[in-house]
Amino acid sequence: MHDELWSWNASDLAKAIRERRVSSREAVESAIARMEAVNPHLNAVVDPLPEAALSEARAADDALARGDNPGILHGVPVTVKINVDYAGRATTNGVRSQADLIAPEDGSVVRNLRAAGAIVIGRTNTPCYSMRWFTDNALHGATLNPHDKDITPGGSSGGAGSAAAAGIGTIAHGNDIGGSIRYPAYCCGVYGLRPSSGLLPSYNPSQLSERMIASQMMAVQGPLARSAGDLSLGIEALSRHDPRDVWQVPAPNLTSPEMQKPCRVALFADPEECAVDPDVAQAILLAAERLREAGYQVEEVPIPSISEAAHLWRTVMINEMRSGLLTQIEKNGDAAIRYAAEAFCEGVPELDRTGFLQALASRSTLLRDWQLLFETHPLVLTAVCWRKPYRVGTDQTNKTWFDRFFTELSPTTMPPILGLPGLSVPISIDGAGPLGVQLIANRFNDGRLLAAANAMERVGGEVIPIEPVH
Repeated sequence: MHDELWSWNASDLAKAIRERRVSSREAVESAIARMEAVNPHLNAVVDPLPEAALSEARAADDALARGDNPGILHGVPVTVKINVDYAGRATTNGVRSQADLIAPEDGSVVRNLRAAGAIVIGRTNTPCYSMRWFTDNALHGATLNPHDKDITPGGSSGGAGSAAAAGIGTIAHGNDIGGSIRYPAYCCGVYGLRPSSGLLPSYNPSQLSERMIASQMMAVQGPLARSAGDLSLGIEALSRHDPRDVWQVPAPNLTSPEMQKPCRVALFADPEECAVDPDVAQAILLAAERLREAGYQVEEVPIPSISEAAHLWRTVMINEMRSGLLTQIEKNGDAAIRYAAEAFCEGVPELDRTGFLQALASRSTLLRDWQLLFETHPLVLTAVCWRKPYRVGTDQTNKTWFDRFFTELSPTTMPPILGLPGLSVPISIDGAGPLGVQLIANRFNDGRLLAAANAMERVGGEVIPIEPVH
């Protein structure tokens, strides 16, 4: 299995294609064959694009034959999430009423991947409105986790996580406003990077109106992959300037010598607010050992409150949803998102204008505390979630349980409200199923996360594509 082109990582495949040892057509045909073999068991890709992908692969080979300068992902098969615009296809976002919302042109994600030479072989599933940590919807159905059909592949980029883990494409695109890259990566045992807010462009021409301000501040695009090195390629490809995006900043040098140096790491594995699953605790300690082996100084030190920032995320997110998205969910959402949205809101006070502005202002106080920590400890090692991946449908069982839900997922929602980058790193423990840990850094220090993930991969080994458990 591991000699098949579909199982190669993006870095090796791109190099082989540039050197003409492998053709793009061969790479894409292999990826499509893998998709057709395993996707019926997973429903990770809900908009396959085999004909378009093969046509683009032939064009990629012709370009190399002419001597054209190849992009960093020239001829490499990838997937994108179905909530970003792909010209001529519906940007459904898992919503039935958007089944015919045809994108007039490529959004930032697809445009930049194409500019880097990547070839999109399919578009991956998401929950309705991309607003759950579970991936199923009434339009496209449920996505399964290739490790275990009874546990969630995560959400909202659950299709991306499932595809990456099963070897459908090399790099999977996702987006993250409250954990939607990192949690699926955690659940599916792959790498997932939520970049700093503003690092990557995020424009979709099909969007009917501008998003609310807090969502604009928190939502980012990013890669999931089986290789830490492939995350770097994904970030480089996705970071190309797009003048249509109003938040993008000039990309910093993520590979500078300073970013590559081992540094001090603050370890946080013992929250007061909830119990920690023993396997999660073990994964964090194992990750600390791997970092120490790579030259990092890992130590337990006091850190700012994760739960306080997570509480602010919930307060701001839900109050913003009350200004528009909840109405759309009530009108066009499926039963699962309506149930979850109602439970999201229970117990969260409704803020007036002054209260909402004050809540947003308090973000600066929290971010300042974290930036002071990063002065002495440039990385934080902690959980993605304090509990192992949830069973399928857990958010559809008991609305009164949602306070616990948000508490256990607090490390997931803390980075978005502060605009911080976070990286989910897979950690394998015998018999524990898919697991991972999270590394967090200061804004635009994404290079430190990538360097640490690469160091951990050298110690712990590569992620091997998994055969779906039927």
